[in-house]
Amino acid sequence: MDLNLWQIDRIIEMAWEDRTTFEAIMFQFGIKEQEVIEIMRKGLKPKSFKRWRQRVQGRKTKHEKLRVFETGRFKCSRQKQITNNKISKR
Repeated sequence: MDLNLWQIDRIIEMAWEDRTTFEAIMFQFGIKEQEVIEIMRKGLKPKSFKRWRQRVQGRKTKHEKLRVFETGRFKCSRQKQITNNKISKR
């Protein structure tokens, strides 16, 4: 899949956020969790990538099926500022 620089930056931003699920990234960009990990590996410094991986592994908020809450969604205070975000415009 060919992604432009803006899309790669957005994927990294979404992956860095603790409450944005991999399923949300899949819905918006059509890429799987493993592809997100590869993008993060290429786009971050090695130490930053290791920190992110340690933080994300086993985190319930990064996987929709592991989340405790069913109703409602977390909405970031900056979400209004993010443009071209399909999920926030639903």
